Amino acid sequence: MDVQGFHHVAIQAKDVERVTAFYRDLLGFPELTRHHRPDGTLRSIWVGVPGGGFLAIEAVPGTPEPLPFRHEHPGLLMLAFRIPKAGRAAAVEAFRRAGVALEHETRWTFYVRDPEGNRVALSHHPED
Repeated sequence: MDVQGFHHVAIQAKDVERVTAFYRDLLGFPELTRHHRPDGTLRSIWVGVPGGGFLAIEAVPGTPEPLPFRHEHPGLLMLAFRIPKAGRAAAVEAFRRAGVALEHETRWTFYVRDPEGNRVALSHHPED
């Protein structure tokens, strides 16, 4: 097997535009492409992830299931992105200004949720 790196992660969202705005406008991920169904409705939006790969935000009609930050359900727990330690305070402030609450914080990482409840971590681990 010749795995050559990360390609993409796909998440499902009821409000694809709102979730895309979180990653594009708040985190600064560039919008790469939009995909439509044969009837013209929006199927997905892809945003680039710094360092390679992309996040595919796929449209679904269902309502997100609220889960506590820590839970015992199998499956995707969070999306974690690297930030420089020197940029942490500015990142925290950007979320505060956007009305996005910090859900949890450690010495290296802080955690928020996107508009549909997906857990997102920003970390400078192991940089002290």
